[in-house]
Amino acid sequence: MTRTLLNAPIFLADFLIVITGREARGRIDGHAIYRATDFKVLPIAPPSSYQLLDHPVERHLQKLVERHLVEGVFWFSYGWDLTRRLQDQALANSEGKPVWELADDRFFWNKYLHSRFIDISTSNSQQDLSRFILPVIYGSFDLRPAHINRTPFLICLISRRSRYRAGTRYFARGLDAHGHVANYNETEQIILTDASPLDSIPPSHATANRGAVGGGFGAVVENRTRMSFVQTRGSAPIGFAEINTLRYVPDLVIMSTEEMSRSCKLHFQEQVGLYGKQLLVNLVNSKGREKAVKEEYERKVAELTKTGGVMGGETMKDVLKYVYFDFHKECSKMRFDRIEMLVDQLVPELKAAGYFHQSISSVTPLKVQTGVVRSNCMDCLDRTNVTQAAVAKWSLTQQLRAAGILNEKDRVDDHPEFMHTFRNMWADHADYVSRAYSGTPALKTDFTRTGKRSHEGLIKDFWSSVTRYAKNNFLDGERQMPYVAFFSLLVIASALSFTGAPAYILLACALTFAISLFYIFSHGIEYVNWPKLNPPTEAIFYEGPGFKSTQHGRGKEFRWIPLPPWAKRGLLQPMHKASVPVFHRLEEIEMGTSVGSKKR
Repeated sequence: MTRTLLNAPIFLADFLIVITGREARGRIDGHAIYRATDFKVLPIAPPSSYQLLDHPVERHLQKLVERHLVEGVFWFSYGWDLTRRLQDQALANSEGKPVWELADDRFFWNKYLHSRFIDISTSNSQQDLSRFILPVIYGSFDLRPAHINRTPFLICLISRRSRYRAGTRYFARGLDAHGHVANYNETEQIILTDASPLDSIPPSHATANRGAVGGGFGAVVENRTRMSFVQTRGSAPIGFAEINTLRYVPDLVIMSTEEMSRSCKLHFQEQVGLYGKQLLVNLVNSKGREKAVKEEYERKVAELTKTGGVMGGETMKDVLKYVYFDFHKECSKMRFDRIEMLVDQLVPELKAAGYFHQSISSVTPLKVQTGVVRSNCMDCLDRTNVTQAAVAKWSLTQQLRAAGILNEKDRVDDHPEFMHTFRNMWADHADYVSRAYSGTPALKTDFTRTGKRSHEGLIKDFWSSVTRYAKNNFLDGERQMPYVAFFSLLVIASALSFTGAPAYILLACALTFAISLFYIFSHGIEYVNWPKLNPPTEAIFYEGPGFKSTQHGRGKEFRWIPLPPWAKRGLLQPMHKASVPVFHRLEEIEMGTSVGSKKR
């Protein structure tokens, strides 16, 4: 297979990725749900191409894939479509079709890997390879038994991460030209119940359970009643990026172009077509650097509601409802319970959107969900998860009332044993989504788990924030040599102090250390470990309309130092478009494709 890399053709071998380990984590409609736990990456190149396997490019790319398989969380089922929500499965005509044909393209994480099998199966009916095509999702799956008022049921929480504009925090923000946003996740909360009191269950059935692997929670749940409530999250649908500079807070760039306006429209056209009315909950700050994101988002929504056209007989104004909630201001001083103020504000729209409700005795659903809450903050992680959990709790109360498990005045909050299960499910879900995007567990999960904000939670959040900073600046890429050289100075200085070196030598080392530290942070953009296959050069060097925060890490901090002209010429050289090739030169050196390397 031929690929183009660094403007030169590179011949790459083909591989087959096989799931070799699995762990059963639940059962829905009699179908087991598995988490993939081990993989094999097998080369399938012909013998004449075996030499390609030793090429630095091949080894580098294979290690990237293997790392993704190890760090990712992947789920699959042989008979139940994990990529689609219950409502889509109930309303679609799926008779006689393989699971992969019906799978939601956005969440079919390994679809590209199956592209050859799919092409063969669709082009030649005599060579149907459907039995080898297994859709896998990247996200979370959690199925737990519960009971309220002595009535058993199963509660399930599924998150599905979109394969479009996937990436890590800071390196994937905003939307692309096709309307796909970063860190997009669909979250579905499912209730499976028969609404039968425990007292009515015969003793002989007390340990059976068709809903969850292992059973043993005291009741048969045959899933005669199914309910689901779906929410989505994703980066603010505007053109924006955050540029790492080694500072804790990165630079912000907003690209307010006609192309971004078209992309925003495409995004909402897709979302309305898939889910119906969009309840847009924006949680970013109303002050500081996030204010620019808030204002740009509001401008885009205002444009769409005026000129967005008609969809299904409704205008954009009819299907887009924007709600702003300054999370950090309203929930400051650990008053996270004030998130209920937002939920109360959303109640009329939530009632109108409803939820999915189906009885197994009827083909036609009793109720369908006609709209979703689409939440976002800057990362679409911590604030977003607290909000989604609160909205899901409100919806769950309505669903359990409709199922007869709760009476009209009863709430799930009145049942502490169940709330313990509910809160931990949502906190675990938050950690899954956060690790995929930021590399650390979610923040603010002490409130999600206990319903209260605590000082212990603040300490945990502090360490997670420090870890995020280190990962996003130093570990998300692979260029580590500048830091090795820098910290070597510290080791040398420490050694000299223990050997009784003269004070002036220690002073010189300390001064060298301070100057090195100042220089590195002043030129931070050059020392960040950028992704080598797709460095965000367009955002770094953007000069068009929009917004730019104060730029750091480009050498400008040295302008006030009284240095001679010969020194300033070296230190004050700003990073500009001419320096873009530095990324590619590093690729050439590290991947073995530079001039003078062995030709393949």
